[in-house]
Amino acid sequence: MVPDGDARTRREVLKGAVAVGGAGALAACLDRTSDEEPIPQGTSDRSALPDRQHAWHDRIRLDQYGNELLPRHQVLLYCTLDDSGPPTEKARETATTAFRTIDRGYERSHEGVLFSVGYSPAYFDRFSQSLTGVDLPPPRALSSFEQPDLDTQDLLVHLASDRPDAVLEAEEALVGDREQANGVEVGAKLTEIASVDSRRTGFVGPGLPAEHQEEVEGIPEGGPVPEASPLFMGFIAGFRKNQASEEYVTLKQGPFAEGTTKHVSNLRQRLDDWYGEQDYDERVSELFSPQHANRGLVSGVGEDLEASSEIERFLDTIADDAEEFGRVGHAQKSARANRDEGGNVLLLRRHFESTDDDIASLHFPSLQREVSHFEQVRAAMNGEDLPNESPAIRQRVNNGILEYVFTERRGNFLVPPMNLRALPPARP
Repeated sequence: MVPDGDARTRREVLKGAVAVGGAGALAACLDRTSDEEPIPQGTSDRSALPDRQHAWHDRIRLDQYGNELLPRHQVLLYCTLDDSGPPTEKARETATTAFRTIDRGYERSHEGVLFSVGYSPAYFDRFSQSLTGVDLPPPRALSSFEQPDLDTQDLLVHLASDRPDAVLEAEEALVGDREQANGVEVGAKLTEIASVDSRRTGFVGPGLPAEHQEEVEGIPEGGPVPEASPLFMGFIAGFRKNQASEEYVTLKQGPFAEGTTKHVSNLRQRLDDWYGEQDYDERVSELFSPQHANRGLVSGVGEDLEASSEIERFLDTIADDAEEFGRVGHAQKSARANRDEGGNVLLLRRHFESTDDDIASLHFPSLQREVSHFEQVRAAMNGEDLPNESPAIRQRVNNGILEYVFTERRGNFLVPPMNLRALPPARP
C-alpha cells in the first residue's frame, strides 16, 4: 500500500506536470507513473486510422448514458511556420513524418493519445489561390462587450489523453528534445519548420477541478467546487442529446470532405459571486433555466439529467421566465440557435478547464460544419434582446452566465481530413 503522504505527493506532481510542460515535467511524471500499465502503442498502418481527425467518439470513454467523457489531460499548441509564403514540399514531408511518429507511438484512444491539427485563415492566406467551399472567416469579437486577442497562428495542434505521461511525451516528441515517442524513433519534429507561439493546457473530469481550485485566481476560498464536478462551475455539460454528432459536423463535399471547422475560445472565469452570492437554485437557473430550478430537475452536479439537459422544453418560455423570475439560463439562451430546421444540433462542444497563469479559465473548442453556426449560437448566448423582457436583466447580470465568464481569445481553424493533415494546400 502506498503511504498517504506518497499518494498526495504523486497527485501533486501529476496535477501540475501537464501545466508546466517540458522535459523536466515529463521526467517527474514518468517517475511517478512507472508502476502503471505501458502506454499502448499506435500503428504504422494508415488504413487503421479514421479519415476524420475529429473522430474521437468511438475512442474515448462514455458514461452509462452515452455522454462523452473527454480525455482528462489536454494541450493546445499554437504554431507559426518559420518561412513566409506557401509551405514547401520538404516542409510538408517534415510535418507528415512528425505527425506519423505520434500515430505510430500512441494508440489513438484516451489511453494513448488523441490529436488533431487545424489550420487558420491566416495559413490559407499564404496561397495565391483562395480557400473555397469552407466557411472559415478570420476570428473576430462576437459580442459588443468583449475585446479578445485573436489567434492568427498558422496551425493548432490539439493533444489529449487520460495519461499525463502520454500527452507530455507526445508533445516533447513533436516540439521538444525527445528522441523516442513511446519506443518509436522520432524521425522529424514540427519545430524543424515551425515555432510554438503559445502553449495552453487544461483538464476535465470529476475530481480534477476540485483538486485545482486552491490558490487559483477566480475561485473563492473554501473549496466550493464539488468533488464530483468535471468543471469549475459545478455541473456536468455536454449531454449527448444536446450535442451534434461527429457525422453532422463533418464537411460533406469538396476537397476537405471528412474534415470539419473548429472554433477555439478561451474564457476567463470569475466565480466569487457565482458561489458567494448565488445559492444552488440560482446557479441552476442561470446555467440551465429558471424552470429547471423551479421544477427541481437538477440535483448535485446534474447526473440525474442523464443524456439530456431537457433545455428544449423551455425555449418558448424564455420571455415569460425573464418576466417571472428576473433571470434566464445560459443553456436556455444558447439553445435557441443551436438546431437546424430538421432539429439537428449544430455544435459539438469539447471544452475543458485550465489554470494556466494561475487563473481559472475555460478552453472551448467547438466543432461545426460552418463557423457561422458557432457565431449564431454565440449571438443567442449574448441575450441582447432579454433586458427588454425584465428590468432585473441587464447585458451581463441575470443573463445566463455572462457575469462570470470573459472572453480572452478566439481563433478559427479548418481541421482537414487525415490525408490532408500535413500543411494542406488551399486547393488540394
